[in-house]
Amino acid sequence: MTSLADIRSTFLNYFGKQDHEIVASSPLVPRNDPTLMFTNSGMVQFKNLFTGVETRDYVRATTSQKCVRAGGKHNDLDNVGYTARHHTFFEMLGNFSFGDYFKADAIPFAWELLTKDFGIDKTRLLTTVYHTDDEAFEIWKKIGVPEDRIIRIPTDDNFWRMGPTGPCGPCTEIFYDHGDHIWGGPPGSAEEDGDRFIEIWNIVFMQNEQFEDGSMRPLEMQSIDTGMGLERIGALLQGKHDNYDTDLMRALIEASANATSTDPDGDGNVHHRVIADHLRSTSFLIAEGVLPSNEGRGYVLRRIMRRAMRHAHLLGAKDPVMHRLVPALVQKMGAAYPELGQGQRLIEETLKNEEERFKQTLDRGLKLLDDELSALPEGAALPGDAAFKLYDTYGFPLDLTQDALREKGVSVDTDGFDAAMAEQKAKARAAWAGTGEAADSAIWFDIADASGSTDFLGYDTLNAEGQIMALVADGGTVDEADGEVQIVLNQSPFYAEAGGQVGDAGMIRTETGAAEISDTKKVAGVYIHFAKVTEGKIVKGQGAELSVDPARRSAIQANHSATHLLNEALRELLGDHIAQRGSLNAPDRLRFDFSHNKALSLEELEQIERDVNTLIRQNGKVETRIMTPDDARAMGAQALFGEKYGDEVRVVSMGEKPGSGKGTSGNTYSLELCGGTHVGQLGEIGAFVTLGDSASSAGVRRIEALTGQAALDYLRQQDHRLAQAALVLKAPASELADRVKALMDERKALANEVAQLRRELAMGGGAKEAAPSEVINGVAFQAQVLQGVTGKDLPSLIDDMKDSMGSGAILLIADTGGKAAVAVGVTADMTDRVSAVDILRAVTPELGGKGGGGRPDMAQGGGASADNAEAAIAAAKAVLEGLK
Repeated sequence: MTSLADIRSTFLNYFGKQDHEIVASSPLVPRNDPTLMFTNSGMVQFKNLFTGVETRDYVRATTSQKCVRAGGKHNDLDNVGYTARHHTFFEMLGNFSFGDYFKADAIPFAWELLTKDFGIDKTRLLTTVYHTDDEAFEIWKKIGVPEDRIIRIPTDDNFWRMGPTGPCGPCTEIFYDHGDHIWGGPPGSAEEDGDRFIEIWNIVFMQNEQFEDGSMRPLEMQSIDTGMGLERIGALLQGKHDNYDTDLMRALIEASANATSTDPDGDGNVHHRVIADHLRSTSFLIAEGVLPSNEGRGYVLRRIMRRAMRHAHLLGAKDPVMHRLVPALVQKMGAAYPELGQGQRLIEETLKNEEERFKQTLDRGLKLLDDELSALPEGAALPGDAAFKLYDTYGFPLDLTQDALREKGVSVDTDGFDAAMAEQKAKARAAWAGTGEAADSAIWFDIADASGSTDFLGYDTLNAEGQIMALVADGGTVDEADGEVQIVLNQSPFYAEAGGQVGDAGMIRTETGAAEISDTKKVAGVYIHFAKVTEGKIVKGQGAELSVDPARRSAIQANHSATHLLNEALRELLGDHIAQRGSLNAPDRLRFDFSHNKALSLEELEQIERDVNTLIRQNGKVETRIMTPDDARAMGAQALFGEKYGDEVRVVSMGEKPGSGKGTSGNTYSLELCGGTHVGQLGEIGAFVTLGDSASSAGVRRIEALTGQAALDYLRQQDHRLAQAALVLKAPASELADRVKALMDERKALANEVAQLRRELAMGGGAKEAAPSEVINGVAFQAQVLQGVTGKDLPSLIDDMKDSMGSGAILLIADTGGKAAVAVGVTADMTDRVSAVDILRAVTPELGGKGGGGRPDMAQGGGASADNAEAAIAAAKAVLEGLK
């Protein structure tokens, strides 16, 4: 049987032999395009080539592109698991021409690959063309496809548009006929939605440009964009009618069945299909640094993860499952996508943590859902406020609730859900859709086309001469400038911001003036010097003397080199799962973000600091070599995931491994692909001091540190502060920690005494049953308005009252002098009937408050005044009276 891996290779190798550049898949998170949530087609990374804004050193390309469709306009999530061909993650095979070949070559390429290399029976294939595309029709006839198997389609199904305006054109699609034993008709017929005829390849002919008034004109550069789903063609070539029966998906389904001790083909088959698909999308996203959160891409990831976890729950899994399936995925796809193996530990930890977190609320949420369903009239939809409560209280995304109800034939009142969401102003995932680059980037591509890219001289010198190729002010090009201006030169020693290293600053002087450079950035190979003219004027075409601020560059380089040492020290101490997720190398400090799921201990931070300073004292060499990316990776060089590298890369090596440490290559301590600037000897860093470890985002930690003079100044300041503290506390510095702890313990004891006295006075001299209980709808209830206590005192008072009451609900309102503090407690045996949060949200509006929050057994809030306390107590009673 031909595997999906073999099919991928056959496709890429075929087009490679046709002089196509085999281009690696771009990341799932599109670079430089915040409006597109995930890469969802092969053409995304080539958009600027199709529009003519960018050029590369090839005009033909082929890829197998990772894609995710689970957010925004392109969203297949709801159908995954229930159909034969819907996925959240898939691979799109494609071949592309940027103004090179067109229809006369694109169609024969596809036909030859399908019928010869893949060996598909020609009589099983039929094609569609746009109804006015006579050229494509005649090419298919010439190849030998009978006219009755070339169908003209008059709808937009066979006409592609990049957007309301811009490149567009007809397309031709290739379908496979599974035979008349399967229901369905050919495309364009009334039965086209059946499964007999399956689209396997779409070839787009970008030949027109559309304008706002709907008119079109031919493009000067006509291009080809094709797409064929690997899973779909794989199923066909493996003799399957269902993508989930291919070798890759089958291996993941069987791994799911083994992990849950269930039958892969029994009643739980849909659950296994969901898990197999979602394992791929979640793992690839996590490997790229997307982590579960409550907004944006992270929220989409969380939705996918929790949907899979609910299906694992339906299989009877009591313990986390998803993380146990990652090795099976790495085994099947790790060779084609090494980032899976590199990020395996992070993927497994993230999946396990999220599943453990969600499992705590899953059972209670499903119980609430069952209770709501039991009260629904037949045929009614689940009320939107109930769906919102599942989301708000139990972390159920709306589509997870819809998925759970789908099996029961019940829908959700989504309008009601949206209304509840708006009312609560709760966080929702950002609705990102569309594609496109920043509009102002085009000017730099125009300058690059006219003047070429900027040659960087700054690895070897801080002073050079150059020629001013362009001046940009107020968003447009100008011939001269005497104020704020962006300067482009043919060559420059100024480093342009990249790889976490900030851009250089300095001076530019010409025969007519001078400008102070505050920053340098790079777009389309053009170095943009952000400047303010301080003398005379700067004129396009002039020669210029360029000087980088040496002290600033030196400090930046020290921090950048220290970041490399820090990266390797973290890997040595914590493990190979450490991967860089971001950095800042500025003149005054460095910041390093890395994948790790827990805070570093003080001892770990101290060890890392010692390791880095040991290397600095050894004063090892920093060396740079130029080589191919493959050679660099073969040496063990660390690369920043998602970064695009050219045919040659700079590999920076630093220091030697101390003792028996695990360096990256040979005796080298740090070996990384890096285009930044660095010190010549590690001793130039001077010193390294960490400022601490913090959470940057879920699963990502951040270390900030200082080097050189800034580190020494910081240590001196710390010594000064220590001496001042010792003077105030009248204790030697060596005893300060013990002295402070003793004072804190004494203060805490006194505060506890004061608080206890205040609570006893508020409760009437210490009586915990100061308010009589009444039973409402089977629930014992106590309520009391207190004076002389704070909101912080209320939880402990409620705990005391719970102990005395045994079972029931408690409401305490504290009059804190102009405002009200509120706390609600529910004993553990009653939380299944009533939640403290529900009572609180009924009470606080009566006091001029806005809700509050907490847990089912304890919730707190506040209000503008306690004057309306009796109404608030009545509102609490009403909640209990309304219980079922």
